Amino acid sequence: MNAPLPLIAGQFAQAVIEITPIGNGLINDTFLVTTASAPFVLQRINSRVFPNPGQITDNLITLNRHLEQKSGASIRLQIPELLNTTAGNPYYCDECGDYWRAISFIADTESLESITAMAEAGQAGFALGHFHRLVSDLDPLSLHDTLPGFHIAPGYLSRYHEVSGRAPAQASSTTSRYCAEFIEDLEHIADDLESAKQQGLLPLRIIHGDPKLNNFLFDKHGQKVVGIIDLDTVKPGLVHYDIGDCLRSCCHILETDEFDLAVCAALLESYLAEAGAFFSEHDYRYLYPAIRLIPFELGLRFYTDYLEGNCYFKVTEPEQNLQRAAQQFRLCASIIARESAIQSLIDQLKTR
Repeated sequence: MNAPLPLIAGQFAQAVIEITPIGNGLINDTFLVTTASAPFVLQRINSRVFPNPGQITDNLITLNRHLEQKSGASIRLQIPELLNTTAGNPYYCDECGDYWRAISFIADTESLESITAMAEAGQAGFALGHFHRLVSDLDPLSLHDTLPGFHIAPGYLSRYHEVSGRAPAQASSTTSRYCAEFIEDLEHIADDLESAKQQGLLPLRIIHGDPKLNNFLFDKHGQKVVGIIDLDTVKPGLVHYDIGDCLRSCCHILETDEFDLAVCAALLESYLAEAGAFFSEHDYRYLYPAIRLIPFELGLRFYTDYLEGNCYFKVTEPEQNLQRAAQQFRLCASIIARESAIQSLIDQLKTR
């Protein structure tokens, strides 16, 4: 039986007034805790996904210390602070073995589920680029790899082949056959980024790990990004995974599963205005492969999870991960159809 929430929240603050769920993440459980003093965000770390929850805390402490050394004027984003328990510990482990942590709440902000104006796309690109620039001088090996295998597409492909061979019943529908055929046709792209990393063309850097649109906090009174959240997945990796995932999230036209080129242009321009200072020729060369790979990779993960019985991503009905997979594959197909236009945009931004 799970420990009651008031008991958990009380480990981090006195006089808890209210606890309400916030966000729509597919992994952790997240709550806003209102207290007599300041509100904070309480999260249960999904230990099934994060096998070493303490490493997440270690990474956040390292990240916060690094940012504290920066000049105040150079930091244009708020990063949530890790809060200690009343006993002075950076997390609380309940009687069920679940790990809980608390972080500061950034007030007067909101997250967006879709881009409604080009200014929002530009701000998302700025936020990700600014984050990458802030941590570009932090040794990636100073952080734990909290999710071994995360964003390693060849590994997801191997897992898919293993699972699909023993799940024929789930693979009989039209949508399921579409997913299986799409994977078969495109599986040659799975190794694009990992191969470049192994050849030394793309260096290991610090990544956010999950820079989808709703992990950027916008000022409620304008279109300006003021913070970036959900830092559980901060780890050593390729910034191309972040860029591809951010574009996947922001450029996905949900009604048609098409890729929005205008949003892509606004986002990439702002991103490179921040991160372009450390971009190499190879970094530019692998932008398009990253944009193409990430929806394929996510679709692969959704479909594999569906075949395994929805063990990883939260679902509200049995075929939700199947539908999610098909949406990502249609988005990937739209990106491939626009390859020339996307590559032309990258070339233009590179010359600037």
